[in-house]
Amino acid sequence: MYSPSAAANSSNTTEFGSRMFVYEVVGLRQNETTDKLDYPIRQSGSVFITVSYSRMNQEMQRINRMGGKIVSIQPLTANNGANGKATLKTQAKAEPAAAPQQTPSENKSKPMTQAHAKTDIPVNIYRPNAPLIGKCIENYELVAEGGIGTVRHITFDTSDSDLRYLEGQSIGIIPPGTDDKGKPHKLRLYSIASTRHGDKLDDKTVSLCVRQLEYKHPETGETVYGVCSTYLCNLPVDSDVKITGPVGKEMLLPDDEESTVIMMATGTGIAPFRAYLWRMFKEQHEDYKFKGFAWLIFGIPYTANILYKEQLEELQEKFPNNFRLTYAISREQKNPEGGRMYIQHRVAEHAEELWNLMQKPNTHTYICGLKGMEDGIDAALSAQAEKQGASWSQYQKQMKREGRWHVETY
Repeated sequence: MYSPSAAANSSNTTEFGSRMFVYEVVGLRQNETTDKLDYPIRQSGSVFITVSYSRMNQEMQRINRMGGKIVSIQPLTANNGANGKATLKTQAKAEPAAAPQQTPSENKSKPMTQAHAKTDIPVNIYRPNAPLIGKCIENYELVAEGGIGTVRHITFDTSDSDLRYLEGQSIGIIPPGTDDKGKPHKLRLYSIASTRHGDKLDDKTVSLCVRQLEYKHPETGETVYGVCSTYLCNLPVDSDVKITGPVGKEMLLPDDEESTVIMMATGTGIAPFRAYLWRMFKEQHEDYKFKGFAWLIFGIPYTANILYKEQLEELQEKFPNNFRLTYAISREQKNPEGGRMYIQHRVAEHAEELWNLMQKPNTHTYICGLKGMEDGIDAALSAQAEKQGASWSQYQKQMKREGRWHVETY
């Protein structure tokens, strides 16, 4: 997927990077190890632990190993103390940041999880002035007979390099030649469609899902083809290619192996979600064993345009309790009003279930694809929030603050 906005986002960092949070924990075992911890304990058995954002996941795992449960997570402020020294009076005022209609049992069942510790993210290992020279080792068509357009799955050998990347990041491609001003072409960014270990599981490849850009010139009516997408779609095997990156921090997969991951994609927006799903279900790598729930809602024009169709449906068949696949096939299916079925209609159809899943503090929601698709999704979820007496815009802002709402559109 080509991602022009990723370049602007590549150097951004979130507000959470330098923030501190206070965990209220109950049920910690009192033994030789925990007795040595210098945390005050209330009569109720609560422990208050101050944690930096970058260590939230590690601290959650430590608490789980010690038999504890996280009751609430609060940003550290002057009012709720530091180093776990919250008082009874202060804590009574600091209500947990629960979503509307969320029950106490839901609050306690899962800790809030963020997408990834920001210090672990590889960024700009290769830059435009010194790109990685990769080699194309496969380039095949993804659109079946009867579909529209051309979309290619392209894999590059990066074995003679230091390239590292994470699911949800992008790489840059520098097409050869010059533009109409005689200057070298600028790089284009594409979402990575493979896991960090690559399609060959040897840490030596990176893959893309590329649609050839094609449009009519507004003045001449002439058909115009995208420079870089055409270059990539026609790239012969064994060809060298200039690669930069990786970049991007917005679309990272959460570290929590029990998280709920909601994915909404159109067209080549499937690229990062293929990487997520392959990591969750195909790899079962020793450092990541997914045990949560993933739901992909995928918008395409025709059945023949369902990218990676066989593999996706195989995953749904093999993991029915952990993976759900929903299509919105615009030119073959009808929405309730009799018009074309787009992704926002599927979201509206399942709005209550999606809303309930989003109340879980370890649910991450991702949107990837054509710019503008967010509007219909927002409208569908706004209607559901109103039924619950809540404000979708306010809850969406809360999810953004918690690092659980991720959008990459182009």
